[in-house]
Amino acid sequence: MAKVLVIGGTRFFGKNLVELLLYRDHNVTLLTRGQTNDPFGDQIQRLVADRTDETALRQAVGEQQYDVVYDNICYTPQEALAACRIFSGQTKRYIVTSSLSVYSFGRDPLQEQDVDTKQMSINYDPEAEFDYAEGKRQVEAVFLQQSDFAAAAVRFPIVLGPNDYTKRLHFHVGRVLRAETIVIPNPDAQMNFIHEEEAARFLYWLGLDSELTGPVNARSEEEITLVALINEIERQTGCRAIVKSKGEEADQSPFGVPDSWIMDTSLAFHEGFRFYRLSEWLPELISYIAAEEKGEQ
Repeated sequence: MAKVLVIGGTRFFGKNLVELLLYRDHNVTLLTRGQTNDPFGDQIQRLVADRTDETALRQAVGEQQYDVVYDNICYTPQEALAACRIFSGQTKRYIVTSSLSVYSFGRDPLQEQDVDTKQMSINYDPEAEFDYAEGKRQVEAVFLQQSDFAAAAVRFPIVLGPNDYTKRLHFHVGRVLRAETIVIPNPDAQMNFIHEEEAARFLYWLGLDSELTGPVNARSEEEITLVALINEIERQTGCRAIVKSKGEEADQSPFGVPDSWIMDTSLAFHEGFRFYRLSEWLPELISYIAAEEKGEQ
């Protein structure tokens, strides 16, 4: 039984991760701001703190020791530096959720070494501001260069699932059902995705069943073009999509990338992790969301 801390585990794949940890009988502590209820009852311990407040986070963690810390909500180098200070000597392993966004667009599958955050410069300016992509690159750089514990950064693509609070796939399914326009600049761009349950399964594996450190790509096998995604939505809904290359901002697809954006997962595969195939779960998820949009769930 491992002693595990999850920072950000009350919704989406963070919640899936906690459920999996409990199912496998680990000792789980959940750290949140205390603003979202969770369904775990007395199965877990709870710490309450705003992780952007280093003093509050340090007080909440105290002298507790953890085998693994999972951090799903770290977005700036300042937050990462604070975590490195707080958890120094208090955890063996730290898994931070990163993103496909650290990479630029391109048609070739992206490998971890294409963005080498172990070597990049860290911005220590406490007043510096970052967009999401640079923030995640900086977070990786801090953990991989400054921590005295083993650290890995999971580069996820867009995560999909019935509990996705961003509802990006819901946007597409709902608009097809209502015969509303979807603007997609490059419908031939290839994308990759991962299911929320698979994301949780990968986090569990990386933290507890693997010794990998550094950045690690994770996504379901198989790419899909955006036009193929729309075609699948048409098949599952029985409705015709209205797709345009230009249009109003409100009609823009959340998946409307200018070029392909796909990752290579050879590193995780060679270490023994087996990903689902996209075709194994995406049609069923689209069907589920369609029923939900129709009020049938």
